[in-house]
Amino acid sequence: MPLVYVTRRLHFSASHRLHCEQLDEETNREIYGLCNNPNGHGHNYELEVTVRGEPDPLTGMVIDLKELKEIVEQHIISRVDHTHLNADVDFLRGTVTTAENIVLAFWHILREKFPGNELVELKLYETPRNIAVYRGE
Repeated sequence: MPLVYVTRRLHFSASHRLHCEQLDEETNREIYGLCNNPNGHGHNYELEVTVRGEPDPLTGMVIDLKELKEIVEQHIISRVDHTHLNADVDFLRGTVTTAENIVLAFWHILREKFPGNELVELKLYETPRNIAVYRGE
């Protein structure tokens, strides 16, 4: 059977502060600029989750998109939506919450959550123009 890739896009809103505890305040401001605001700033994130597998001969589906959505909502969206990523999200605490680090953290949580299918890509849109992609490399 051929492998087919299926993608679902989900949305969440969250705030964060780009700040590295190992650097002094001045260096943090130089590196992260306005994104280092002590009170944080917010984004309306979009997360695309792509899995691959063989379409079921009866249903024709790789995965029920409703099931894919429920898995991601349970393990990611419900934990990050309307939070401050640095302060409120246990699996991001102590991490510089760049889009790159966020997408890596999401991958580690989701990689084994799709029985019978393989997670192949996460694409996190911090803004429409700022996107981080991870494919499990």
